[in-house]
Amino acid sequence: MARFVLITGGARSGKSSYALNLAEKISDKKLFVATCPNLDTEMSDRIRRHTEEREGRGWQTIEEEIDIAGLFPEKVQRADVVLIDCITLWVNNILYLSGEENVDDHKIKALCLMWIEKMATYSGTVICVTNEVGMGVVPDNKIARKYRDLVGTCNQLLGKIADEVILVSCGIPLTIKK
Repeated sequence: MARFVLITGGARSGKSSYALNLAEKISDKKLFVATCPNLDTEMSDRIRRHTEEREGRGWQTIEEEIDIAGLFPEKVQRADVVLIDCITLWVNNILYLSGEENVDDHKIKALCLMWIEKMATYSGTVICVTNEVGMGVVPDNKIARKYRDLVGTCNQLLGKIADEVILVSCGIPLTIKK
């Protein structure tokens, strides 16, 4: 079974950089799973900056916005460590593509459990990056509240099964679970 590490924190907290460095300490055989859709020029710039951060560091990259379960075990088998960045965007993609009315806590749990089950067939380390979205103000609109709640549901499920949970705040990792 895979060793599973969940890294969470606020936006721009340093969680992705921390995750990259952690993965690089584990093995030279590493795979980056990018869940971010390229929707506009601002997002293209973000993707470019993240790609440049990995450049020359030996990362293989797979872009997968929805089907994380489909990566295990075949597409990840050559890597000793898989970094999925990020779960928050994955939830966004599910909500956007499925339609707000078709996604609830039960569906997001089922989708999470599907790739967790497949992940169990992998023998390396899986590191997932996610945003802690529940520490801010309550969003002012229905879809934003639903999104926040779905991410919270997903994070709770992943946190419970993770071997380690690390909160990154101000670039400083804080171990919550080991």
